[in-house]
Amino acid sequence: MSPANVLAFGVTRRYGSTEALRGVDLALQGGLITLLGPNGSGKTTLLRCLATVSAPDAGAILIDGLDPRHESDRIEIRRRLGYLPQDPGLATSARVFDLLDYLAVLKRHDEERARRHLVYDALERVGLAGRAHDRVGELSGGMRQRLGLAQAILGMPGLLLLDEPAAGLDPDERFRLREIVAERRHAATVVVSTHLTDEAAVGDTVLVLLQGRLAFVGAPGRLAATAAGRAWIQQHEPVDVRASWRLADGRYRCLGTPPPGATMVDSTLEDGYLLLTPSLVG
Repeated sequence: MSPANVLAFGVTRRYGSTEALRGVDLALQGGLITLLGPNGSGKTTLLRCLATVSAPDAGAILIDGLDPRHESDRIEIRRRLGYLPQDPGLATSARVFDLLDYLAVLKRHDEERARRHLVYDALERVGLAGRAHDRVGELSGGMRQRLGLAQAILGMPGLLLLDEPAAGLDPDERFRLREIVAERRHAATVVVSTHLTDEAAVGDTVLVLLQGRLAFVGAPGRLAATAAGRAWIQQHEPVDVRASWRLADGRYRCLGTPPPGATMVDSTLEDGYLLLTPSLVG
C-alpha cells in the first residue's frame, strides 16, 4: 500500500465551550510527521479526527480522496489506516493472537492462511510472537502498548497514526518502536504525536500545535533555525530572558535577546519550540 494522501481544510472541533482545534489546514503524504505540542494543545483531537473516530464540527478531511463524512468512504478509510490511541482499550480476556486475528478480519483480510501470516508478522515486529497464545491481561503495561502498536501496523497500512506511542515503554522498547516507525516512514504516511522535543527531532516534518492552531510546519532543522542568534551561555544567573536553565558545569543556557558580548551557541529544535511557546517558559 502506498503512502496515504491526507488533506485537512479548516478543521475545527469543539468540546462544549472549548475549541480544541481552530481551523487546522494540512497537506501530508509520505514520511514521518511528528506532531509536537504541550498537553492540551489539541494533538489527540487532531489524530482522532484523522482516524475518523471524531468528526470535525467545521471543515473537511480527505484521505486518498475519500471523505469520512460518507459512511462508505469512512469504512474504506478505516481499512487503510492503523491507529494507536493513548488508551487502546484492548480486551484483557482475549488471547493475543485472537485479538489481532479479529481485527484483521474487520479489515477484510479474509483468506485465513494469509491473515495468520499478517498477524504473526505484526507480533514478530513488536517482539510478542512468543506471547501469541497468552491472554492480554497477562501482559505487562509495556507489552500491552506494544500489542497496541502491533494492531496499528497490522497489514502495513498506508496511513499510520500513533498518539504518544512511547508512553510506558522502557528504553529497549522505545528503540524497537523507533525501528518500526523508521521502517514505515518510507512506505506510509506516519503521524506521531509527542510533547517531547527529542522525539520530534527524528521526523521528516514537524507540526507544532498550540491551543488548537498550527504554529509551525516544516523540517526539524527549520524549527531549530528560527532560534538562530537567540541562544547563548553565561556564567551568572540571567534576568529578563525568555527561558534559561542551569547546566551541569554551573553555567546558564539562555534564550531570548542576547546581551552584548554573549557567548553564542548553536540553536536546537527545543530552542525553536520554546520560543514558539512562551507559556511554557518563565
